[in-house]
Amino acid sequence: MQTNNVRYRYSDEDLADFRNLIQKKLDAARKELVYLQNLITGKDDMATDESDLRNKGMEDGGISMERDQLSQLASRQIVFIDQLEKALMRIENKTYGVCKVTGELIDKARLRAVPHTTMSMQAKTAKS
Repeated sequence: MQTNNVRYRYSDEDLADFRNLIQKKLDAARKELVYLQNLITGKDDMATDESDLRNKGMEDGGISMERDQLSQLASRQIVFIDQLEKALMRIENKTYGVCKVTGELIDKARLRAVPHTTMSMQAKTAKS
């Protein structure tokens, strides 16, 4: 039996605040992804011209390793963007902030710190 003091969703005002927070993070994440992609392809103004480094011979391995690291960062950024977009969809569906394990509201402080989360701290620690 559920008690009256338990809330099952955040208010429209709370959801609007979370939407703004997530949109800011999403905009920043997209900019970061473009920056990383430009570094990977050598289109960044600050990036060293790859042909200059190839002439130095031994630097090829370093370039390859750096590209791999940048690719990993870009892949993580793509996943993060996807998670933020899904969080925005949950806001539109008014299911945002509800723990997928317990069905209870996720603490606002946790949502502000990790706005794409779908689990409360209780559920996350129990899963670990």
